[in-house]
Amino acid sequence: MEEKKNYLERVKGAFHGMGNNIKDKYISFRELPTQDKRRKITDTLLNNAMFIMIILAVIVIAIMKPRFLSTASIINIISLTAARLPIALGIAGAIVLTGTDISAGRAVGLTACISAALLQGSGYSAKIFPNLEPLPIFAVILAVILAGALIGLVNGFFVAKFKLHPFIVTLSTQLIIYGLVLLFLQIGTNGGQTLSGLDSSYLDFIAGPLFRVDGIAVPKYVLYSVILTVIMWVIWNKTTFGKNMFATGSNEEAANVSGVNVFLTVIGVFVLAGIMYGITGFIEGARIGSAASYTGLNYESDAIAACVIGGVSFVGGTGKIGGIVIGVLLLQIIFVGLNFLSVDQNLLYIIKGLIILLACAIDMRKYLARK
Repeated sequence: MEEKKNYLERVKGAFHGMGNNIKDKYISFRELPTQDKRRKITDTLLNNAMFIMIILAVIVIAIMKPRFLSTASIINIISLTAARLPIALGIAGAIVLTGTDISAGRAVGLTACISAALLQGSGYSAKIFPNLEPLPIFAVILAVILAGALIGLVNGFFVAKFKLHPFIVTLSTQLIIYGLVLLFLQIGTNGGQTLSGLDSSYLDFIAGPLFRVDGIAVPKYVLYSVILTVIMWVIWNKTTFGKNMFATGSNEEAANVSGVNVFLTVIGVFVLAGIMYGITGFIEGARIGSAASYTGLNYESDAIAACVIGGVSFVGGTGKIGGIVIGVLLLQIIFVGLNFLSVDQNLLYIIKGLIILLACAIDMRKYLARK
């Protein structure tokens, strides 16, 4: 009873402190001259324009299509967010370093194909490796992690060693990886066909029900995504590597002078990103139930948009894991909402492009305002 009372007192104190903070800010705002008030309101609206527009869009969609807020729709949004979160967590590190990684989607495609090829059911007639029995799940996870890490190592090495811009490096590896995917799918008599007939153990491990809400299953990969998010939060916020990453992104020369091994930090960020791509590919193979040459196509654009919406700045040295989660979630809410409105799928590319452009413009405006 005493513990419960103390807990309630702490909660009450937290809310009281929050209320005082809001009150102090309101008093400070009221004391500003009229012109400064207008400028502050304008800056607040512009800096949060993306969030405001997305929230308004959600409200409009929910009014027009009430089923948008049904249990099935909410679980679908959560599942899609969980599926796309690992790749965003990976690519965010490259953005913190003032770079990007446009090879991410193809890396997901390659690792999805590797996962599918090694885990096709033994009774499936069109196996890419006819004499190969499905490998143990964790052996395949290790294989895709190593494949993703290798891709990240190549990207990071050329960025760190030769000071090439990440866009150029990852553009090159994007093409190389896509070529490897096409060659991989030509093995034996497969002839470039989609890899399907996946083993039931693989499908259940990823897409099997974790629990049910109103009879609707929440897939297991939601839990895996939560675990990965926690791991990345610890790496970003509680390790020397994370501190070095932000220092390098903020000012590479200053970080180098202060004793940070910039070379290893850059390589480490890209290797970690590659590992996230590998895990994303492993999840995608079973989530979709197959893997093909187009698997992972444009996934990097969604991830980049989510990161920027979530506050990971292209000017470097800024970003939070929580912001990335919110960015991915908001983006999936919009895409699911547009599907409810029966918007032409081709228009989604235009909308994604506009979101990225607007988010980057807002991000740059914040940066210039700080200067």
